[in-house]
Amino acid sequence: MSLSELRNSLPDYAKDLKLNLDSVLSDAGSPGVDAKQIRAIALACAIASRYKPFAAAVEEFAAEKLSPEEINGAKAAAAVMAMNNIYYRATHLIQNEEYGQLRAGLRMNVMANPGIDKMTFELASLAVSAINGCGACMDSHEKVLRKHEISAQGVQSALKIGAVVHAVAVTLEQM
Repeated sequence: MSLSELRNSLPDYAKDLKLNLDSVLSDAGSPGVDAKQIRAIALACAIASRYKPFAAAVEEFAAEKLSPEEINGAKAAAAVMAMNNIYYRATHLIQNEEYGQLRAGLRMNVMANPGIDKMTFELASLAVSAINGCGACMDSHEKVLRKHEISAQGVQSALKIGAVVHAVAVTLEQM
């Protein structure tokens, strides 16, 4: 199914999600990020939300503006954050500081050359980290984004895209 068909299949009780999805996937509804960034963030978040039909529809939408390499970059953000968010959330939440001081030893080579520009990768990683609930990763990505002059609105837009995409995926999966 297409993204439009899935959006239209949302039940009446999720009318706000329909409206919000249209908004956050548009340039006007996501200030501070461009059309390519919107699509990369949305794809990474749809993958992180784990509802395969929705992720496939968002990938089709993303492919309208993203190259195959950029699609893979968005997928890489979802993949590496699936690992990092678990590890770093755990070391942050465990009440023993020793774990936070140990070398993680986890391979993250994709972060050096993700296939999309670094700030788009960071925006997608931030939004996926929000979905996965990793405060340590959110804080780290937000600092990098702000250091590289991504506006507060850009950061907020990435978070809104993640929130809406996740809510739509959860709702569709329950139908």
